[in-house]
Amino acid sequence: MTIIEKFCKILRARSIENKKSFDVLFGDKLYGNCFSILRQELDSMIRVIYLLNIPQISERELLIQKTLNGDKWTFVNHNNRVQPITDRDMVNIASELWGWTQNVYKFGCAFIHLSNYHNYLTEDPFMALSENEKEDIINQINNYHFANLNLNSNLDDIIPYLPKIMEKITANFECNISNLEKNGNND
Repeated sequence: MTIIEKFCKILRARSIENKKSFDVLFGDKLYGNCFSILRQELDSMIRVIYLLNIPQISERELLIQKTLNGDKWTFVNHNNRVQPITDRDMVNIASELWGWTQNVYKFGCAFIHLSNYHNYLTEDPFMALSENEKEDIINQINNYHFANLNLNSNLDDIIPYLPKIMEKITANFECNISNLEKNGNND
C-alpha cells in the first residue's frame, strides 16, 4: 500500500465516523456538536484540496508522510526558512476554489473553540454574524439546498439543512479523495 493509499484510507475512515457521529448528534438534537463535526469533515477536505494544488507528487507525499508520522506540515519559504503550513493557508486555497469553505469553516470553528456560540440554546449565534457573513451562508444554503432563507432567518431555520450540508461536504470530500488517489498514482 502506498502512503497516498494509506492516507486516503484514513481519510475515508474518519469521514465514515464523522457521518455516523453527525447522524447520532443530529438525532439527539445536539446541534452545536453537529457544527463541530461539519467543521472536522471540512478540515480533512481542505487538507486534501491543499494537497491537490501541489503539482509535484513527491511534495504531496512528503506532507502525507508528515501526517502519518504525526508531524506538522511545513514548507521552505522564499527566505529558505522552514515555515508551518497553517489552517489559514489551507482554507485560503480551498476558498479560492470553493468559495463556501471559508464560511462553513469559520462558523464551525466557533463551535469547536469555546465561545459565545455554545450558548446557542438561549442566544442565536447566527444573529451575531455580520450581514455579509450571514448573506454568504444564506446564499450558499439557498443555492445548493433549495432553501428559502433570508437575512431574518435564524439558527433554527438553518438546522433542518444541516444533514444536507453534511452530505454535500462528504460527497465533495470523497470526490477530492478519489482525485488524490488518481493523481497520486505514479503508474
